[in-house]
Parts: sequence; structure tokens; C-alpha cells
Amino acid sequence: MRYDGAAKPLHHPFLQQWLAEGRIIPLCPEALGGLPTPRPPAEIRPDGTVVDSTGQDVGAAFHKGAEAALELAQHHNCVAALLMDGSPSCGASFVYDGSFCGKRIPGQGITTACLRAAGIAVFAPSEIDDLARFLRDL
Repeated sequence: MRYDGAAKPLHHPFLQQWLAEGRIIPLCPEALGGLPTPRPPAEIRPDGTVVDSTGQDVGAAFHKGAEAALELAQHHNCVAALLMDGSPSCGASFVYDGSFCGKRIPGQGITTACLRAAGIAVFAPSEIDDLARFLRDL
């Protein structure tokens, strides 16, 4: 579920298979960090702070959620994660620039950085086939 409460479902045969096999752990790092749904959109500024569209610094919740996601991933011995690109938590290859103008920039979200630092591979939805190859080659 997105920050605004809307669903953004992914449809891919691998996802259906992994779900049936119990290999998917659905989570929202922002919710784990204590943020409500719905909530104002948030973006990462160039200085690394995370603010929502009202100007409130929500970085502490993003970092708390990232740590909770890492703990959960480690508890389940996860080696890879599929996270939504563009999110200030989950962006794997791009995030928004912090201006709330819809400008994408190369970068990664707070949770993505946390998981990668711990050695967990992170993939975006556009990389599901790469994720499948990664898992198959383990």
C-alpha cells in the first residue's frame, strides 16, 4: 500500500509463485517506523533529510522503519528484497529530488541503503526477472 492508502499491485508470474510458496514477507518500512496511512508524501532532500510535503522532518521514522525492516529480513534469513522504486524508503535506483515537483534522480531510499549495507540485494519491480535469476543462481 502506498503512503496515500492507494494500492499499487504488481502482477508477475514469479511473484504469484513466491507468494504461493510463502517466500514473500510484505511490509512497509514507513508504517514500521510509526507513520500513519494515509500520510503526506515525503521525499529525500539533497542533504539526506527526509521531509514530507508539509515541511515536517520525518527522517527519524524512516530510519526506525529501515532498522525494523532489516531486523525482520535478518530474522527470516532474507538474501534479497523487492522494493518500490521512487519511494524515499524503498527506492532501489531512483528517488525524487526533495522539491515535490516530480523530478526523479538516481539514488536509493533509506531502507534500501540499510538492507544493502547489511548485504541484502535489493531489486526494483522493473528488475523482477533479475531477482528471479539472482535467487535461482544462489
